[in-house]
Amino acid sequence: MRSDWNVSIRRACSTLLVDRALYVYKSKRGSQADLKQRIKEIAQTRMRYGYRRIHVLLRREGWAVNAKRIYRLYKDLGLQLRHKTPKRRVKAKLREDRTVASAINETWAMDFVHDQLATGRKIRILTVVDTFSRFSPAVDPRFSYKSEDVVQTLERICKANGYPKTIRVDQGSEFVSRDLDLWAYQKGVTLDFSRPGKPTDNSFIESFNGTFRAECLNTHWFMSLDDARMKMEAWRRDYNEVRPHSAIGDKPPISLLNGSPGGCAG
Repeated sequence: MRSDWNVSIRRACSTLLVDRALYVYKSKRGSQADLKQRIKEIAQTRMRYGYRRIHVLLRREGWAVNAKRIYRLYKDLGLQLRHKTPKRRVKAKLREDRTVASAINETWAMDFVHDQLATGRKIRILTVVDTFSRFSPAVDPRFSYKSEDVVQTLERICKANGYPKTIRVDQGSEFVSRDLDLWAYQKGVTLDFSRPGKPTDNSFIESFNGTFRAECLNTHWFMSLDDARMKMEAWRRDYNEVRPHSAIGDKPPISLLNGSPGGCAG
């Protein structure tokens, strides 16, 4: 307008009913380049983290920023996660004889996840999680799993973390075996079996396995079984010791174990 009509700033602002101070105002907000760079670095190494978990990690590092600013910068950088929209929503109902765990080692959940090496050879991974603390005592890959292998892994992690009162499992052949049943009887552990075709009966391990696949299995190539063990163990430690969990106040699971008299990090 000023160039077209050759008028002063004062007259142009008066005509447009705009305060002259607004016209000459220059934002004092910096480019926030350092903050943006740090957000990108976290998102590149933790590809399945949304802005809330990134905000928690930044606060731990000493950044005095609120979640709204992180959300705005997160969107500006185009880092939003893509989620498939479910075709339908099913209301899950918990089994009536189950109660929510209120202490560490009260209830564990256990299941298998399948993947493969870069060579194409299949592997099976036994995953275990404490439903109260969200602590995972084991992510154990092998080429094949027998019932005695499950007992061996459980005995190893129980010696380091204590024995659970209950373990939730599905109807898989390794879990309904005589070996596991005898071990559970000797150790005073109750095996709580899910109903056939009802994965929601063991929702904690289903959720854990989904996170494990998104953040570990889908982001790594495994050259060998030893390489898979090394990378999965590194992810498990990060999951237990660093990753914020919204269900426990954005704390890592190990913080609950450290505050428990019987807790022990495995």
